[in-house]
Amino acid sequence: MTDSLLTTLQQQMRQFTHERDWDQFHTPKNLAMALTGEAAELQEIFQWLTAEQSAQLDAKQRAHAEEELADVLLYLCRLADVLNIDLAAAAHAKIKRNAEKYPAEQVRGSAAKYHEYRQG
Repeated sequence: MTDSLLTTLQQQMRQFTHERDWDQFHTPKNLAMALTGEAAELQEIFQWLTAEQSAQLDAKQRAHAEEELADVLLYLCRLADVLNIDLAAAAHAKIKRNAEKYPAEQVRGSAAKYHEYRQG
């Protein structure tokens, strides 16, 4: 893995899991389900907020968001580790593909999806 922070997190999660004999439960399916569950808990924080409120969380909401973001990141790192995917390299490659797919001069200021602006 090319990113030392992600590598460190993966190693820490691997050790944490091993020390608790949880490897048996950390299948790709289970980790993907846990990841989406944590993402849903993050989404719940914002569920009934206006756009403005969501950008100005109070201290309690912000702390809750911090916890849920950490859970999402850790499950994502663990899933990538179990699947032997270099998460940092995959993310860098995806950013490059997105830059090619969504050229700034064509999509600036637009929320249109790839297929919508390509047809126009």
